[in-house]
Amino acid sequence: MITMGVEEEYLLLDPATATLVPLADEVRAVAGLQPAVDACEVQSELLQAQLEVATPVCTELADVGAHLLRLCRAVAVAADKAGCLPAATGTAPLACAAPPAVTEQPRYAAVAAQVARLADEQLVNGMHVHVAVPDRRVGVAVLNRVRLWLPVLVAMGGNSPLWWGRDTGFASWRTVVFGRWPVSGPPPGFDGPADYERRVDALLRAGAIMDSGQVYWQARLSERYPTIEVRCLDVQLTADDAMMFAGIVRGLVATAVHEDRQGLPVTPCPPEMLYAANWHAARHGLRGDLLDSRGRRHRADDAVRALVDHITPALDEAGDTAEVTRLLRRFLRHGAPADRQRRALASGGLEALTDLVTAM
Repeated sequence: MITMGVEEEYLLLDPATATLVPLADEVRAVAGLQPAVDACEVQSELLQAQLEVATPVCTELADVGAHLLRLCRAVAVAADKAGCLPAATGTAPLACAAPPAVTEQPRYAAVAAQVARLADEQLVNGMHVHVAVPDRRVGVAVLNRVRLWLPVLVAMGGNSPLWWGRDTGFASWRTVVFGRWPVSGPPPGFDGPADYERRVDALLRAGAIMDSGQVYWQARLSERYPTIEVRCLDVQLTADDAMMFAGIVRGLVATAVHEDRQGLPVTPCPPEMLYAANWHAARHGLRGDLLDSRGRRHRADDAVRALVDHITPALDEAGDTAEVTRLLRRFLRHGAPADRQRRALASGGLEALTDLVTAM
């Protein structure tokens, strides 16, 4: 069975004010001392007001959920001891009184010097799903196929409607913030692995990026693992939602691998149309129509249904159909995460919103 792993990023909030606090080092230190947590599973991020957790490599979907729950609980316990709360939201709910501190590591210092004000505003949290591929040729073939479905994932996973204390009108403002980096958004189509490497090398030689880690396409080949990494999702409110998306992403990759082996043609998609579809998904989430690769509009629920139909044979093969279907039904019944944030804020103000994003 195809293996996978998940990374999630969390903000750290003051329990009384819901403002950001630069306590990542303290939280990581305490979390790493817990017997149920390996120190490498709780990692630093660019800014001291956020951190990342990473699951081990998993074969079973249930294991992804179990590891995420374990890591969420460990971070919550460590954060409580450090005097803060971890928040599973794609953007900071309130404005910062001052720019958050950059984590004291040479690479992060270099990134902050490179991008200036962007570093101060990189208070965005994502969910990254790594799925194993046999080799880089297959990985590039998979990228060419899954890129068409990224806007649907963006619409479903949008969990960042607020920015600096105001409603942006977007389901995923994180997508907009990340789109300001030199290499970001949906990946282009590639002619093969050599073309992929040539493009990345050209960016490096030009000085557009410092290293391959700054290839921030929403789906990319991992340079550390034999995987493709789907990065378009905001961090999710619950481990169940994250587990659902992990199953969907693995289904997309497995379907793409099967299509490649069968020699099926890749559906063409002009880059400008894919970019527009991605922006549209970030803006409206599941509350309006979505665009496909040909520029046609579809009801959001029809787009989600088409995605599920597309990956159902792969879900069946992995034994994930019943669980993904159950989780998806509950997800849709509760509403997309951005809509849940807005409802909480409208019904109970900042306190209810904070309770929602820190419940984990």
